[in-house]
Amino acid sequence: MNCIAKFFLPALIVGFCSLFIAQSPLQGQGGVGIRAGASIDPDQFYFGGHLDVGPVVEQLWFRPNLEIGLGSNRTLVGVNFEFAYWLPLSDTPWKLYLGGGPALNIIRFDEDRPGRLRGNTDVEGGFNILVGFAHQEGFFTEVKVGALDSPELKIGVGYSFR
Repeated sequence: MNCIAKFFLPALIVGFCSLFIAQSPLQGQGGVGIRAGASIDPDQFYFGGHLDVGPVVEQLWFRPNLEIGLGSNRTLVGVNFEFAYWLPLSDTPWKLYLGGGPALNIIRFDEDRPGRLRGNTDVEGGFNILVGFAHQEGFFTEVKVGALDSPELKIGVGYSFR
């Protein structure tokens, strides 16, 4: 990892996490939430949190999230800058959402691998495309397909506090 990344990444992560700590529910327009699930390639369990910032326009919300994946001899921290477009479903408390956005993936390898030494850290860009269902009370389930250096597939559940 180069010198710039050593200083920039911690500042970025601290700044992102401070959004969760300092965030109020944005005057009823958003909130914070928790999430967990499993990913494929790498095969990991992940957990994290998100921020529902509120509508950017109409039903399009900025929904950044931080996910920490454990397994496959690595730790992956994904800082995801995602947008979700909400589609209400008639006569039901559920909503469908579609979205995506860029990701910053910080990967620490836990054992020696060809071309990488134990403890090496890589920083790679990625992109996620997602679809999910959310209940008006806060529960949601989500599927993400990753491109570039994001995990290929993530299936998760979570809860948004409003």
